[in-house]
Amino acid sequence: MAPDTVSLRYFLVLAQELNFTRAAARIGIAQPALSARMRRLEAELGTALLVRNTRSVVLTTAGAALAESAPPALAALDRAWDTARSAAAGELGTVRIGYSLSAGAETAPALVDRLIRGNSGLEVGAVPMATPEISPAVADGRIDAGITRGEQPGRGVRRFLLRRMRVGVQLAQHHPLAEYPEIEIADAAAYPLRLPDRAANPVIHDQLSGLFRDTRPHPRFHTPAVSFDMSQRDLRDGVTLAPAGEAAVTAAPAGLTWRPLRGAPSLTIHLVLPREQSPLHRRIRAVAKTLAHELHWLPD
Repeated sequence: MAPDTVSLRYFLVLAQELNFTRAAARIGIAQPALSARMRRLEAELGTALLVRNTRSVVLTTAGAALAESAPPALAALDRAWDTARSAAAGELGTVRIGYSLSAGAETAPALVDRLIRGNSGLEVGAVPMATPEISPAVADGRIDAGITRGEQPGRGVRRFLLRRMRVGVQLAQHHPLAEYPEIEIADAAAYPLRLPDRAANPVIHDQLSGLFRDTRPHPRFHTPAVSFDMSQRDLRDGVTLAPAGEAAVTAAPAGLTWRPLRGAPSLTIHLVLPREQSPLHRRIRAVAKTLAHELHWLPD
């Protein structure tokens, strides 16, 4: 059986000092206690490590070999302890994050970047997914975490509010309504409105379309042929509007802008984690919570 590491570390101090009094003072224990430790260490190894007399301490051949080989072994053991502690704290491992495409403009990149920069032992991979698939993928372990717009249904997961955003419309800069700092819901309803395909995100589709439920006449809704067309071609005609959260401000292509809708309820983005959480999941949650606070994603 290998000797205990405390006695081994004491021996290394003694091997440097070659004096029990100085070594005991450096360690911070009584000299008799250090002598007893060395006797037990020699007994465990079955060989003498030191030659003692009233004037000096000399290392035996075995003692010199141990003094040379022990430091790298202890350093490796320290690294092993540090690795175990990092894993226990959720600072080590591989993180797989699924996110809805609409969260990819700002929210998902910010969280991924913070996880990478703040935890050098983590390998983070993120992949866009259809929103209805994210919660089931978290629940069955295909991914470790998800980012969704809206509080998506699903069993076996826990949802944490990550961000609350004002709702507005994306529109061409030369659109007649672009001159206003805020747009009335009824005014926006007078123009064709582009909504995401309901199959892609029923929660957000219903929330956005519900904004215009009481307007008369009913607005004309349409779904783009290409979901999340980054060029937003259908808005450049200066007629069509696209209801969207304020994150659209950072992702707006040239020629487009975003205006809030007066009195509209906010949109939400949620972090999805398994119901039974490991230290790694708790680390993701802690980083996301700190990030949301620092970037003012949630009201105080």
